[in-house]
Amino acid sequence: MKQNKLWVVGAMCLFIAGTPLAATDHAAHGHSHEPDTTAVTLQLNAGQKWATDAPLRLAMGNIRQAMAGSLHAIHENRLSQRGYAGLAKKVENEVGNIVANCKLDPKADQQLHLIVAELLEGAGQMAGKTKTGQRQDGAVQVIGALEKYGQYFADPGFKPIEH
Repeated sequence: MKQNKLWVVGAMCLFIAGTPLAATDHAAHGHSHEPDTTAVTLQLNAGQKWATDAPLRLAMGNIRQAMAGSLHAIHENRLSQRGYAGLAKKVENEVGNIVANCKLDPKADQQLHLIVAELLEGAGQMAGKTKTGQRQDGAVQVIGALEKYGQYFADPGFKPIEH
């Protein structure tokens, strides 16, 4: 279990550190062409959704199920700190499963990193690890990341959470 968290933290750190640097590296070297923003902006794959694999579909479905199960309590501002912490742990564990088991092509993986970053940021806020915002805001961010997953990744069984 600890090893999964290390994977998640490591992947998140590499992603967070690498994305802004990649976006500014081209500009810093004075190239005359536009910077490559594929790592910064969520995009479709030539107009099509990105391919997924079974581990990714399973983990995202598990996150969706956990969030949908708490949706009424979140909306009614009745979910306890412990409830948010449980949701955060579920999201973090499922992201750990994605990192450990998901095998996508490099471009799809790059796009998935954007969604994973939002999931982890939302989980951190739900867990109370951030000083700004409320735990409920973290839940909203996770639900938004799930919506983006459904919009950009081919997962026929996945349905966004209606809220």
